[in-house]
Amino acid sequence: MFDGVFGHGAITAETGDAAWLRALLDAEAALARACARAGVIDPAHAEAIGRACSPDNFDPAALGRAATAGGNPVIPLVEELTRLVGGDAARHVHQGATSQDILDTALMLLARRALAVVLADLRDAGDRLAELASAHRATAMAGRTLLQQALPTTFGAVAANWLGGLDSAAARLDDVAAHRLAAQLGGAAGTLASLGERGPEVVAAFAAELGLAEPALPWHTERGRIAELAGALAQACGAVGKTAGDIVLLAQTEVGEVVEEGPPGSGGSSTLPHKRNPVAAVSALACARQAPGLAATLFAAQVQEHQRAAGAWHAEWPAAADLLGVTGSAAAWLRTSLGRLRVVPERMRRNLEATGGLLLAERVTADLTAELGRMDAHALVQRACARSVAERRSLADVVTEELAGRRTRARIDALLDPEDYLGEAPRLADRAAAAHRALRRGAR
Repeated sequence: MFDGVFGHGAITAETGDAAWLRALLDAEAALARACARAGVIDPAHAEAIGRACSPDNFDPAALGRAATAGGNPVIPLVEELTRLVGGDAARHVHQGATSQDILDTALMLLARRALAVVLADLRDAGDRLAELASAHRATAMAGRTLLQQALPTTFGAVAANWLGGLDSAAARLDDVAAHRLAAQLGGAAGTLASLGERGPEVVAAFAAELGLAEPALPWHTERGRIAELAGALAQACGAVGKTAGDIVLLAQTEVGEVVEEGPPGSGGSSTLPHKRNPVAAVSALACARQAPGLAATLFAAQVQEHQRAAGAWHAEWPAAADLLGVTGSAAAWLRTSLGRLRVVPERMRRNLEATGGLLLAERVTADLTAELGRMDAHALVQRACARSVAERRSLADVVTEELAGRRTRARIDALLDPEDYLGEAPRLADRAAAAHRALRRGAR
């Protein structure tokens, strides 16, 4: 019922039961080929095992039901695979492996395939943000701290900040995908004893067959890789959630500085016909908010007993798949939101003027500091701001009175012009957009 929201985009095909089954069978087939390459089994037997490793030959639901007997689905999968292979080759199914070897390796394959989807959506979202940063480099808007207007900034600088978060998260995910996803093969207690002296050779061939990193040693109860994956996914969700959350705030009726313009029917309400909810950003945020709890489960599961964990390892399976899934869905929803986003500069300007110049008070203080000293200048402007609010008058009017001829009205109006107090915001937007485009060129 909730898959439309929490299973958005291409990620669902890479994290569900079918994806798990495919990864488990890929691991079993690769193990057979690796054993053949190392001379442990006959190549013909490896071919027979590989042919039987077709997802069409297995029912994930049936494997799940059968998993209750031994505590994991690899045990019934190996039994069924052995039956399907038959003959002499059947003796070599799952050669030298333990259930955790296959399941851990399958998780690494699942992660690699899912991360490719996540990264594609994050990069597409980044491309859109780079466009927005460039197009709106000088589009003035109110910067907000503690949800209150602070100083002017530009929408380009805001988009650049979002972009920086996405690019950092993508870089970390890319590093995990390239360097930290490793094959797992250690046998019953992580010693490779059943493979004899060919064990290290089989491990190297196994990793090569799958295109995964070759670990220095089995990592059955050393779960740093899983924690790194969890941390990188949680960071990505944080970056997505930050961007989506800001979009939701900027799209509020009273703010109205951006609008999600989706296809007919999107953003509607079951009772309110006028609603235009930023549903893609809301959905991205809903997905992203699930990441901390899932990541916490994976961090907690690092504490594992001896050479095989009693429960902690098992707890990783759904948490890791769900974390990959919600991260992918969050990234896909953000890409959708940004594709629909319309910026409303005129509303940004109107909101800048809503406080009658108060958000430029700092600039007036700076202008008076050389003459009055910082503390006296600050006190004078603070008093003027309080009067402006209490008397519902523009800050320019009050400051003109407070200064009693020290500054012309034209000078005060110039000081309170938000377009003239943007600092480095336009150039910061340019830098972020240029850095993103350089990253994209390098990736190609």
